[in-house]
Amino acid sequence: MFKEFENRVFDELNGRFSEFDTDEERYNYLKNVIKSLKPDLPDEDIQKIFKDALDYFPINEYLNDEKVEDIMINNTKNIFVYTSDRGYVNTNKRIDSREELNRLVKKFKLFSTNITNDKIFDVHLPNGSRVNIVDSPLGYDITIRNFKSRPFSILDLINANELTYMLAARLWLYAEGLKVRPANLLIGGLPGAGKSTLLNAMFSFFRPETRIITIEETYELNTETQENCVRLETGPGITMADLVKAALRMRPDLIIIGEVRGEEAKDMLTAMNIGKISMGTIHASNSRDIITRLEHTPMNIDMDIIPLIDALIIVSQVNENGKLVRKVTQVSEISGIETQILLSDLYKYDYKTHKGSDILPSVTYRDTLARLTGLTPTDIVLEEQRRAKILEQLNKLGIRDINGINEFCRSYYDNPKQALIKIDMKDLAQFY
Repeated sequence: MFKEFENRVFDELNGRFSEFDTDEERYNYLKNVIKSLKPDLPDEDIQKIFKDALDYFPINEYLNDEKVEDIMINNTKNIFVYTSDRGYVNTNKRIDSREELNRLVKKFKLFSTNITNDKIFDVHLPNGSRVNIVDSPLGYDITIRNFKSRPFSILDLINANELTYMLAARLWLYAEGLKVRPANLLIGGLPGAGKSTLLNAMFSFFRPETRIITIEETYELNTETQENCVRLETGPGITMADLVKAALRMRPDLIIIGEVRGEEAKDMLTAMNIGKISMGTIHASNSRDIITRLEHTPMNIDMDIIPLIDALIIVSQVNENGKLVRKVTQVSEISGIETQILLSDLYKYDYKTHKGSDILPSVTYRDTLARLTGLTPTDIVLEEQRRAKILEQLNKLGIRDINGINEFCRSYYDNPKQALIKIDMKDLAQFY
């Protein structure tokens, strides 16, 4: 009887928890609803219902595990997780019955917003995790993209051997653009390669005054380092293309598209053409593959405007000694057009030797910066080398999280000499 009443309460609260920011507010609302249904219910039972509403047994431990990237509940059959160090793992757990599975979905629905299709829908949990739910003849199939409370920083990725200090310094230059012109770039890779993770790590490098508009199908990017940032999400009747068009009216300095896959690509290139910097991710296995996808359906971008994109970065899952690891496998710049788009490969990973080539100096983008800043190409190369040394020093000092790196970058943009002295790099401070 108690469980039946609890299910009734969950039905009454469908979608309402999403309206509140704190558990205290949610509890008070739940209590009012319960009192309207059963005025004499003791407070201890109300507390029990509230606690159960936020209990996602048997997956609680995975929701709180930083290594778990995805949780897959295959109806009542089994539960798999995808971890950053092991890939797919069978947990040997399962939901015991269709009744318990339905009950778990009711709990997720407490945080639903604008569900227009009871068969397929997404829910955002309070910790930022995204729950995708599909109702099939065998019961609900649930996939949860786990939100990391502490997102990977660029130094975390360096320490995981995903990229080098010099590669990271190049990304820093692309993201910040010496104050005058960040790069228009796309990060390509296959599903699960770490595209969003790398893009997210670059948030440390954005200048504090930059007005950023992020556009995603479901929130995944962590924008906490940026004060002047607007987060947009698609929904029923609102497409990516609609939001890119809307973003152009929001005075952006930078538009970030979580995943470029359709007609929004044209609007992204339009934004670049009028001087708005754009970045995003795209499904592709290499730089040439990105160009091919842009030129063909459903994007259909004219070849003539593709060179508005400055840089292409590819991340991949690589098998090293029987273990899947993520690597930046290619960095290219678009250098012009002849019979096709011309690509300059500045870095490539060798799958046979498991080593990457030394990153070559930027040419096309470097010359753009030189023209806009008045610096020589050599000055820009030297600045990039200094930034690689700075990142190495921050790592040594233990300043590795996104916020710590961002705090240093802000002080470096404001007063590079003083910022370098503060981290005991007087040898570099003399150049400013």
